[in-house]
Amino acid sequence: MTKAEKQENQIGNTPAAIPGMKRFSHEAMATTYEIFIVHEDEKYAGQAANAAFSELDRLELELSRFEESSDITRINHLPAKQVLRLGLDAFECLKISYLMYEQTYKTFDVTVGPLFNCWRNKDGSSRTPTQEELDKARQRVGMYLFELDERLHAIWLSESPLQIDLGGVGKGYAVDKMAELLREWSINTALISGGFSSVLALDAPPGTKGWPLTLSNPNNRSQILARPFLHNRALGSSGIKKGGHIIDPRKGRPVEGKIAAWSSAPTAAVADVLSTAFMIMDLDEIEKYCSNHPDNAAMIILDDKDDNNQLTIKRFGLWKQIELNF
Repeated sequence: MTKAEKQENQIGNTPAAIPGMKRFSHEAMATTYEIFIVHEDEKYAGQAANAAFSELDRLELELSRFEESSDITRINHLPAKQVLRLGLDAFECLKISYLMYEQTYKTFDVTVGPLFNCWRNKDGSSRTPTQEELDKARQRVGMYLFELDERLHAIWLSESPLQIDLGGVGKGYAVDKMAELLREWSINTALISGGFSSVLALDAPPGTKGWPLTLSNPNNRSQILARPFLHNRALGSSGIKKGGHIIDPRKGRPVEGKIAAWSSAPTAAVADVLSTAFMIMDLDEIEKYCSNHPDNAAMIILDDKDDNNQLTIKRFGLWKQIELNF
């Protein structure tokens, strides 16, 4: 998934009333990351937040295909049938991606870039490709086109060039790593957001049932659909931006029939992946996935309305009980 595919700001937070909370922000990965910390020492909290942001900057250099020296750029220039050893973070992201590719019925695919490019002109505007263009692009799409070597932390391509993009997992992975670093600093009551499309809560603030969040209608930001409280879990969101596409790698076409998807999972990386996959999977596949993975949940807005002209929202897994604000 490329940067343009994520619908930002679908997850909002309203933590201003939490006593003792400090807020810190940083620009990275083409979005704004924020850390909210409850701690008695503001200076110490700021030092911990800065350390987490330094880790974020390091990860961007390792994981972005737009960085010339990154592992992902090196993969995208790697000839077929050559072995390339990777840093731990790039390898772990690819390992997560490969697992989720298999679990999500091959809907989450970090190699989908050639198909995405078919549906875009160079200036970013939409276009309709020919079948010949799609067929050619599909020859370079599919996670089966590379193999990972756990022992060497290496990758091997069966075909090249590939266009690997970790945009659908890297942001969440970075949030998880930032959370690990905060815990090393003994910062346990915190909320980390990556552009409000990837959010991870650590322990709940004292006296609360969790960090207060809002899920908004992407077509009407003033309409709050739900107000979940989050602790020791992550949320991810994805949706269709005007002029943007999320590509179904199985069909080679932009997804249709959904406006937005939210996911909940124990880690931000998995939630990030699932929010994209849930936009592509059909409802039966989503229901089956959540049934087989009870730690995860989904909420989907369909591109239609019911008999009362209300949004059609489907919920799966733990979110079957989430209270909607209608």
